[in-house]
Amino acid sequence: MTYRPTDSELEILQLLWEHGPMTVRDLNDKLNKERKVGYTTSLKMMQIMTEKGLLSRDTGERSHIYSPLLRVEEVQSSLLNHVLKTAFKGNRSRLVMQALGMHQASPEEISEIKSLIKKLEEQ
Repeated sequence: MTYRPTDSELEILQLLWEHGPMTVRDLNDKLNKERKVGYTTSLKMMQIMTEKGLLSRDTGERSHIYSPLLRVEEVQSSLLNHVLKTAFKGNRSRLVMQALGMHQASPEEISEIKSLIKKLEEQ
């Protein structure tokens, strides 16, 4: 996947990934828990995202149900590759060091990182 969603598109995708397919009203209600977003703004965004191939729309019910067409892993990979190439000039270790240095990692996160490093060393 080479398409990088805008921040607004990513916010909508994240809600759909987390909560599953939903109507514009349901999605708008969830968006409004974080910040004020008009219903027509949410509707227009979801219509545009459908035209771009980011969402599918099930018109079988009176209220249309929207679903993401992109997997979370695809979007994360695309965004990370873009940041790696542009901000870090391909230097993976600098990217990882920056990410780890920004916030205190939990013991669970540190354990996951150690496990990943061990797997990479065994390859």
